[in-house]
Amino acid sequence: MPLRIVDELKDATASTLRQATLVSAIVLALAIAAGFLCAAAFVLVLQSYGAVAACLALAGIFLLIAIIAAVTYTVRKRQMEVRARQRRTKAAHLLADPLVLTTGLQIVRAVGLKRLIPLIAIGGVALGFLATRSAAQDEAPAE
Repeated sequence: MPLRIVDELKDATASTLRQATLVSAIVLALAIAAGFLCAAAFVLVLQSYGAVAACLALAGIFLLIAIIAAVTYTVRKRQMEVRARQRRTKAAHLLADPLVLTTGLQIVRAVGLKRLIPLIAIGGVALGFLATRSAAQDEAPAE
């Protein structure tokens, strides 16, 4: 059982590393292509309108790109905050539910407090792993 988990972890890590390498190669190629496109646009505007107009035109294009990126970042950040707030309120409602509380008390009575403490500790560790895993998936960019 533990060996299977280690093998799955190795496979997942190798796959993630391959994907990251491919994405970095794509990003590098796109950056170089964007550089050449900017150079071509600069030369074209430079020949037609002069150096000042060419510089202002490219500055305006990059300013527009920066504004779009800032707006996108702000919207995404607000969406993540709303999702986190919804999860917190959902968890608070779940703990305030009388049915959950009575079920928990019945489990404590049936199992006993001394036997239940190690089970709760193991469950807390598992819940922590699941919480960090789901938080990482929520923050990951969509592919």
